Amino acid sequence: MSLKLEPVLLIVTGAALVAGGVLWLIGATDLADLCWALGTLAAIGPAVGWVLAALRHGHAGVDLIAILALGGTLAVHEYLAGALIALMLATGRTLEAAAQRRATHDLRALLEHAPRTARRRTGTEVRTVPLAEIAVGDLLVVGPGEVVPVDGHVVEGPAVLDESVLTGESAPVEYGHGRSVRSGVVNAGGAFELRATATEQDSTYAEIVRLAQQAGAESAPVVRLADRYAAWFLPLTLAVAGLTWLISGSAVRAVAVLVVATPCPLLLAAPVAVVSGLSRASRLGVVVRDGGALENLGRARTLLLDKTGTLTRGRPHVLDVTGAPGWKPAEVLRLAASVDQYSPHVLAHAIVDAARERGLEPSVATDVSEEPGRGARATVEGHRLAVGRLDLGADREAWVRATRNRALLDGAAVAWLSVDGRPVGSVLLRDPLRHDAPRTLRRLRAAGIERLVMLTGDRPEPAREVAAVLGLDDVCAGLTPADKVAAVRTEGERAVTVMVGDGVNDAPALAAAHVGVAMGARGSTASSEAADVVLTTDRVDRLADAVAIAVRARRIAVQSALGGMLMSLAAMGAAAAGLLPPAAGALLQEAIDVAVILNALRALKIGQAAGPALEPATEALIHRFAAEHDDLQEVLEAVRAAADRLADDSGPKSLAAVAEAHRLLTERLLPHEYAEEHQLYPALASALGGPETTATMSRAHVEIERLARRIATHLALADTDTGVAPEQLDDLRACLYGLHTVLRLHFTQEEENYFSLAP
Repeated sequence: MSLKLEPVLLIVTGAALVAGGVLWLIGATDLADLCWALGTLAAIGPAVGWVLAALRHGHAGVDLIAILALGGTLAVHEYLAGALIALMLATGRTLEAAAQRRATHDLRALLEHAPRTARRRTGTEVRTVPLAEIAVGDLLVVGPGEVVPVDGHVVEGPAVLDESVLTGESAPVEYGHGRSVRSGVVNAGGAFELRATATEQDSTYAEIVRLAQQAGAESAPVVRLADRYAAWFLPLTLAVAGLTWLISGSAVRAVAVLVVATPCPLLLAAPVAVVSGLSRASRLGVVVRDGGALENLGRARTLLLDKTGTLTRGRPHVLDVTGAPGWKPAEVLRLAASVDQYSPHVLAHAIVDAARERGLEPSVATDVSEEPGRGARATVEGHRLAVGRLDLGADREAWVRATRNRALLDGAAVAWLSVDGRPVGSVLLRDPLRHDAPRTLRRLRAAGIERLVMLTGDRPEPAREVAAVLGLDDVCAGLTPADKVAAVRTEGERAVTVMVGDGVNDAPALAAAHVGVAMGARGSTASSEAADVVLTTDRVDRLADAVAIAVRARRIAVQSALGGMLMSLAAMGAAAAGLLPPAAGALLQEAIDVAVILNALRALKIGQAAGPALEPATEALIHRFAAEHDDLQEVLEAVRAAADRLADDSGPKSLAAVAEAHRLLTERLLPHEYAEEHQLYPALASALGGPETTATMSRAHVEIERLARRIATHLALADTDTGVAPEQLDDLRACLYGLHTVLRLHFTQEEENYFSLAP
């Protein structure tokens, strides 16, 4: 049946009922009965079609009772009752059609991304040929920005590849000679040669397309909530109607039972609640494609999440900046940005953005060049600068080794700054957690999600660190798209499962899950089209909003349906006793319908607030202090750098570094903390429920100030000529490292608990 049938049927039955009513009022009762009978007949045909469709799926729907009631009213000449039932049936189906616009899992974006041709080298000649002609062993040329057409290994390189389409990881990866490369990834560097190891059909990207098509085709059809309740209500109704006819001998009484038993609470309550939930979700930037997806989302108990772009921001950010002895981190970042401002590399963008956020203006660079896999070079302020990889043998200095070790422990990438061939600093970059991720996962558990699992193509080490921070129940790392599909199906056997992702590599898993949720603001078109739910804003907290809305809408639908059926059961008893003729029963059913619809419309309301209601002035304060956090990263880096200097030397230069760190603390950080304590926290306390809600963070302010005073005392005791005294060294270093740790934790807690309230 076409979805266009429902609104047409609604118009026809409504017109028949109104026309019959007008004719009855003017005394033309025969014509009125004719109009009502025609309206009743108009509903029988579509209802039979819906019942047959339900039977093909192995279950008899609520429409079977409606057919019996429609036929019964015609048989006993209760045409008004039939017209009322026809209108209710059409109304319910129209609402359900609006609620269940099931999207086909369109894989157009997957297919559009796939290359159609490849450049094959034969001797000195390079020709573009259809991809289907590529055979194993062919030598291919992959140019800058091109998609790798088939699986193969690098012959002439190196190859710098953007693998985000497969793994979700945004940082390009370098592949040397002989390394295997998968199709579908993008060449982010210079041209390289590839020896094909698979044909088009046997390559990785073609397998992703097949997996998504397979997973979508195998997804089980959603059973209507109304039909689940009809499983017991239908036989009960038939039994009561049959016994009434058998005992009383009156067919009219039996029809009256069918009329009041016509499951309008089921036909109307569930669709109204679901449509209301869909409407409420759409206002928050959550597009739920059909009512079945909303019902399943409300029943979900397991949530599977991709890491990159879902739990993390999906783009690298500057974690820290370190400088060689004598170099300030801020100067290192400014010079690195001066070189990288002309680079298209994803890490370069992060470095330039960080410099601008901290108010550092890059200098003009000349003679700029970039070597894929090595980095960028330029002349800045009369010196030759390089940003990128470090030359072999340059890690003899202690600070370089310390930076490498820290990058390994933090799972960070490193961009080294060299001036005139000598390394002078480094920028550590990492894809950070979303500030709203911890709060979102807590809300999901509160909404009924019992199991949270990460599925990622990333390495195990960073994946496990993210899982530990967020308190996930399990983590599966290093997964291919096929592995993700297998994991989704395994979890789906235990409970209703939701999969959340944002990349092309997530599309098969989204299609395989009971409910697929795509981060659509920056995610791929393929993942959005394979999903049942799309978050149109780049905020993962909308996922918790969607689940909360789905749970509430489903609960209201169940309440309305059960309440309506209980009232219908009472009316069935009255009809069986002969107290309700069919027409009066139809009117009573109308009253029941109005009651359940009004109850179902409660799903439009917000319900329990997802977060505290903030005044505009409070939101402005949050945005102000969040921006100041970016500016204060320089202070944190100076504190860490001063502590590192003391580890190597306690002389006057190290003392000067401590003094500079203390100056930054006094002039910039402590005023920020004071303003938070006296402006932001009181404003938040009124919204969060009292001063106790910010007491822990206030205690951190006290500790930060205490450590700053302790550092000032050490500076007063130290000799500017000889540096820090041996008896001071351990405590001063502990103060600096401790202050750096406290500040990092304090900033993170504020960003997750407070700043995420006003993203």
